[in-house]
Amino acid sequence: MSESLINYTLHLADNALILGQRNSEWCGHGPVLEQDIAITNISLDLIGQARSLYQYAAEKMNAAAGKEHPAVTEDTLAYYRTEREFKNCLLTEQPRGDWAQTVLRQFFFSTYQYYLYQQLQQYADTNLAAIAEKSLKEVSYHLRWSSEWVIRLGDGTDESNRRMKEAVNELWRYTGELFVPAPYEKELGIDPGSMQADWMKKVSAVFEEATLQVPEKIFMQTGGKTGVHSEHLGYILTELQYVQRTYPGCEW
Repeated sequence: MSESLINYTLHLADNALILGQRNSEWCGHGPVLEQDIAITNISLDLIGQARSLYQYAAEKMNAAAGKEHPAVTEDTLAYYRTEREFKNCLLTEQPRGDWAQTVLRQFFFSTYQYYLYQQLQQYADTNLAAIAEKSLKEVSYHLRWSSEWVIRLGDGTDESNRRMKEAVNELWRYTGELFVPAPYEKELGIDPGSMQADWMKKVSAVFEEATLQVPEKIFMQTGGKTGVHSEHLGYILTELQYVQRTYPGCEW
């Protein structure tokens, strides 16, 4: 149970860190200054969530390992694990793409996080519950912001509608994994599939207003939760981990 809790906490942290890193690529490159600041703040929110979760995972790992092993920290968990050790969903690691792809991915993920953190607020582990409660306030804003952009682009010009449709075609195949339980989720009694109906209801409502179609059933890509990733994660980690791996143990 303890190992499963650590793996699940790392899964939540990895999701937030990798998506935060992806969104940070827009810093200084947003379509307008206000939205440049907005997406950067969302990145900071996600990285803040990742820090809280990594700190908790490190605490559990150190308690399990005992004093004879080197202490694990949030930094070692973020900077010294390899691709196969990361447990983020494939959706979070896909290329930045254009603005349409970025806001759609954020919408898909924030909708998932919104219902997930609502459930985790009631979870038996009080530390996870507290992190979920604190993070839910941020996620509520992320969901509102991203859904407004999906509607704005989908129901905008011919060009913006075309780009949103392309984003849907590119990203939809990665949404199914959100609701497929990994072994560590099963052992903890966490069923992400129980949120799928609510997620689909919200997505369908926003898509209707955005004049977008929910795709027909297609083959869903999976594997990220258990460490099987796309080639994109390696490039993210190369950039993310470069300084710490080049100058081990450095601190700001």
